[in-house]
Amino acid sequence: MKSRKETAAGRKSHGKWYDDACGAAFGMELIGERWSLPIIRELMLGGRRFSDIRANLPAISAKVLTERLESLEAAGIVTRIMLGAPAPARLYALTPWGLALEPMMQELGRWAVQSAGFDPRLPLTPVSLMLSMRTMIDPAAAQGWEVSVHFEVGAERFVGRLAHGELRIMRAGPELEGADITFRAADANAYLPVFYGKQPLGSPGTTLVSEGDAARIERFIAMFKLPARQVPAG
Repeated sequence: MKSRKETAAGRKSHGKWYDDACGAAFGMELIGERWSLPIIRELMLGGRRFSDIRANLPAISAKVLTERLESLEAAGIVTRIMLGAPAPARLYALTPWGLALEPMMQELGRWAVQSAGFDPRLPLTPVSLMLSMRTMIDPAAAQGWEVSVHFEVGAERFVGRLAHGELRIMRAGPELEGADITFRAADANAYLPVFYGKQPLGSPGTTLVSEGDAARIERFIAMFKLPARQVPAG
């Protein structure tokens, strides 16, 4: 039987906003505070230092980032990892329960980009770009094809592997092995006109460059598309 203290603590965390037993409402109480979802997103491909998170979210203050990491850690979504040699460092990483948020975030992303108010011209972080590719790939078009891909986004590098209709992506280590295709751009937004706007590589205004077999590159890019916009009634 739960103690009064345990019961009071549970009620304090569940119901603080809505006083509602709905699981979805409780989910918003856990991750719905401003900046919580972008922080979770930035940790989805592996642990990051405090300074790394803040560099990719320049509009967040150090105070707010500290508060959000503490609340996410208290909720069991984020954990801290201490690295030893060669240079000691503290990383923030998602717990297995935190990582389980990706399918929900994918569905939310697919739903949200259908809004007429969605603006793809706003800044995009490298991790957000990688997760969008995992979200917006057409599984049916990807079936029966395997390909390895390097993505270079400014100073950040990622390794992708397409197999069984799913694109797996992870951060690249110090030594990059060969890949079938490589894409390179100064920032994440440079990928969007080609992958989602379907502008040809090398066309005026595009800065994304690629390496590899042209047919493979064309087929890979063709697998990505955004859902159609839903125009509001009236």
